[in-house]
Amino acid sequence: MPKQYTPEFKSRATDCALERLDQYKSVYVDNADMAPQLNFCKETLRRWVVQAQIDAGERSGPTSREPAEISTLKAKVKGLEEGNDILKASAIYFARELDPRGH
Repeated sequence: MPKQYTPEFKSRATDCALERLDQYKSVYVDNADMAPQLNFCKETLRRWVVQAQIDAGERSGPTSREPAEISTLKAKVKGLEEGNDILKASAIYFARELDPRGH
C-alpha cells in the first residue's frame, strides 16, 4: 500500500525540488539526487514536480483538478442516461396502454 504524505509535505518537497531544478539537467536527475535525502521514492517526487509544472502552465497535460471534474461529469452523465432509459421504458409502456389495437 502506498504511503500517504500530507499536502504540506508534498508542497515543501515539490517547492524544494523546483528551486533546485536549474542546477540539474532534468527533473529526473534532480529527483534522483533529492529523494533519498527525504527518504522516499524518486518517482514519487518526479510525479509531484511534473504535476506542479503542469498546474503552473509550464508543461502540457491534465491539471490536478481535471481528473476530479471528469469523474463528476461521468457520474452526472450516467445518472442522466439512467433517467433517459426510465423515461423511454415508461413511454413505451404507456404507448401500449393507449393503443386501441392492443386490447
